[in-house]
Amino acid sequence: MKILREPKVYLIGKQAINAEGLKSFFEDNDFSWNTDTDISAEQICEIAGRLCYLSYGRGRKTNEEYIHHLLEVGHGSVLEHAVWNFIITNVSRSLTHELVRHRIGFAYSQLSQRYVDETETDFVEPDCIAEDEQLHSLWLETVEQARQSYIKLVEKLSATYANFPDKTMRRKLARQAARSVLPNATETKIFVTANARALRNFIELRANEAADIEIRRLAIAILKIMQKEAPNIFGDYEIYKTDDNTEAARTKYRKV
Repeated sequence: MKILREPKVYLIGKQAINAEGLKSFFEDNDFSWNTDTDISAEQICEIAGRLCYLSYGRGRKTNEEYIHHLLEVGHGSVLEHAVWNFIITNVSRSLTHELVRHRIGFAYSQLSQRYVDETETDFVEPDCIAEDEQLHSLWLETVEQARQSYIKLVEKLSATYANFPDKTMRRKLARQAARSVLPNATETKIFVTANARALRNFIELRANEAADIEIRRLAIAILKIMQKEAPNIFGDYEIYKTDDNTEAARTKYRKV
């Protein structure tokens, strides 16, 4: 059993421009357009935004200036066309209960406790408990007791369902009942797909000082990735230290 305190975020998928299709569109409609960014997500947002007014070739705005204008005037729907895929680990079930409340612009696939054995599961400990020796000892004793109870329940429930001919079904029936004793601190893994507008909303709400510290760390970790991946879309956020020396983020372009 490991005790975890920091989320891990893996960016595993992002869009690519289909240059042939884009070239055909411009040729068929007698449009011309060029850009100064090689980041597909930033290109996609500009192409989508310019389609609304057929403004290809007009003006001399850089991609950064164009997207900055979108943020300024709040045309957030254009940002919904840019999409990324993440795998998130080292987070608690408490966190994912909050995360999956973000429904618009998000898609999720989470580890199943009905099928996956949690005998050797890890747990996520809050800092305020970890920093106090007595609280840490109490927390550690509690999660270990829960883990041992889970192991015993799986063993006894497996015997209860021993007559089921399907081995997979026997395991599922045992684990789905035994998981009821596992705490919110149980570590989980989740696959997340989100568009740029949804990510901005998530960061705005969850990187805020008022957010729970665990999900705030996740929001900051995602923001740092996105500021490298698409700086023209996420570069307006400022990461700063709070009074308790944790990180939070803010932007003047809220509710885009």
